[in-house]
Amino acid sequence: QVQLVESGGGLVQAGGSLRLSCVASGTISSINAMGWYCQAPGKQRDLVATIGSDGSTNYADSVKGRFTISRDNAKNMMYLQMNSLKPEDAGVYYCQANVVMNARTYRYWGQGTQVTVSS
Repeated sequence: QVQLVESGGGLVQAGGSLRLSCVASGTISSINAMGWYCQAPGKQRDLVATIGSDGSTNYADSVKGRFTISRDNAKNMMYLQMNSLKPEDAGVYYCQANVVMNARTYRYWGQGTQVTVSS
């Protein structure tokens, strides 16, 4: 079984920064694309950023220039550096990973970490 665990969320003032981390553990052959998603209260879970195994990245328009996604393949970790945070960035941030096990790919989600941005 595979587990994804997020950390780094918290309360920050508008304009501040947070760094989220996600670690994958378990029987993992490799991890393909990974991503961060955000779900605000009463809203759907939205894509924030994704990163391929080759380091290629994709960002939601709302976070471009403010957030940076990165990963450490050797440690099965992913990060999200969030700068210039805005109240509308608040929500539960989920880590997602496409994990390869026994030549098959499985989609996993973490439990989420809360990000609160005060104005």
